[in-house]
This record gives sequence, C-alpha cells and structure tokens, in this order.
Amino acid sequence: MTTTESTQPVISEESLAVWNGRLTIRVKVAGAGPPLLYLHPAAGLAWDPFLTQMAEHYTVYAPEFPGTSVGNPYAIHAVDSLPDVVLIYEEVVRTLGLTAPVVVGQSFGGMLAAELAATFPTLPSALVLLDPIGLWREDMPVANWLTTPPDQLPALLFHNPANEAAQAMLAMPDDPDEAAAATAGMVWSMGATGKFAWPIPDRGLRRRLHRIAVPVLVVWGREDSLIPVGYVDEWQAELPDSRAVVIDDCGHIPQVEQTGETVAAVTEFLGQPRKVAP
Repeated sequence: MTTTESTQPVISEESLAVWNGRLTIRVKVAGAGPPLLYLHPAAGLAWDPFLTQMAEHYTVYAPEFPGTSVGNPYAIHAVDSLPDVVLIYEEVVRTLGLTAPVVVGQSFGGMLAAELAATFPTLPSALVLLDPIGLWREDMPVANWLTTPPDQLPALLFHNPANEAAQAMLAMPDDPDEAAAATAGMVWSMGATGKFAWPIPDRGLRRRLHRIAVPVLVVWGREDSLIPVGYVDEWQAELPDSRAVVIDDCGHIPQVEQTGETVAAVTEFLGQPRKVAP
C-alpha cells in the first residue's frame, strides 16, 4: 500500500499505573503482529501515517510522556531525573507484557530509546532512531527548540514546511480558543520533555551507547535544521552494530516529510514480519 492508501487503524488506549502508583501512563495501541514500541518527540504524541503503516505489520504501542497527556499536565512533577524516566519506560514495557519489542524513537524519543536500550540491553529486539537528539559536538550545535517561537518551529522541523504532510501535522483548530489551547499544550509538552534533554552535553549518553546489544538503524533528514546530519557519523561511531539511511529533501521529521522513504528504510531493516491473524 502507498501512504495515501493505508487505512487508518483502530486505535485503542490503555492507562497504566506505574512508578509505585505515582504515575498513570496513557498508551495508544493499534495494529496486529509483533510488538513495536514508539517513543514520540518533544512536542507530544501524534499518530502519523508512518505509525499507520507500521500498524499494518506490528502491534504499535505508543506511550505518552508524563506531562504531555491532555488533562494530566502535572504528571511531570512525579519524575525527577532522566534515570527515573528510563526506569519508568522499562516498567511500562513490563506492565504491557511486551517481549523483545522493536523500539522506534523520534528526536527526543530517539534519545529515550537509546537510553532504554543501553540500560536494558536485552529489552529490545531492534532499535530504530529517527533524527535522535542526545549527542553533542561544539562545532555542530543542536538548535534550542525550547526557545524557538512557535511560529518559527515549522522551518526548524521541516525542510519544506509547505509540504502537504507537514501542513497536516502543523494544522491548528479553526476555533481561536482551541488553537490557543493546542499551542499552549505543545509549549507545555516541550517543557516537560525538555526538562530531561537540556543541557545535552551534560547527559553522558555517548558513554553508554556501547552497551546497546541489538542492531540499530539511524535515519536522518539530510536538511535537518535542528540537528545537523553530521551527527549520523557520531552515532555510528559509538554503536556496535548499526546502519544509517540519509533521506534527501527532508528535515527533522522524516516519517512525516518523507513517509514513503522512511517506511521503506525501516521495513528493509526490520524485514517483513509475519502478520498475526486477529
């Protein structure tokens, strides 16, 4: 199927009590097949065509980061540190009963996916990182998305913000009050996730990447304005078993701006799983 032909899956939601009952994590679930855990970027979870296509062959589990769920913004106050975040996500995986899921992470979610796989090397079966944050070189600074005004984010995230898929992702409600609430929610979500991302140079992920024990695919948009494409080499230099795909005419969110190329790269890397009958 092409992206436009894919049928929107039935998406259900589970609420998991974790962290000794201090947190309730909402998880979107769709599809059928082997488990795939998707960790979303800083602005929160959006079910995009990439996830729809992954759900054709996998059961996709997409947890919402604490503080990014609608109606529960203050959940972030129950989380104190990045190591706690990693433990919470491992607890989510155990509570869901997932065995060796494929783990896919985008941007901030890519950093979390790498941290999770480095801390728990036997947890994933494979790792897919889509333009992940987490590494730093002084001569290739990462843009500070936290201080970027909302009206300038499209140019930071997309090579071509006028792209139809990008416009669909960026679309705001027509109602002014709803649009204001959506903007405020996005800003809050980036603050909740940003608490564990900045300052990137001080997090030490580079020292832990050698612990990852599964194959890794790194996918990058060649024109990424948020994280330079030069970081592909930095990731591969630290990962024991990795391959990389750089997608042309593409910014920071390849699964939205170049969905077909991203799905093709991920599918080739993972192979075609056997679909589980309902």
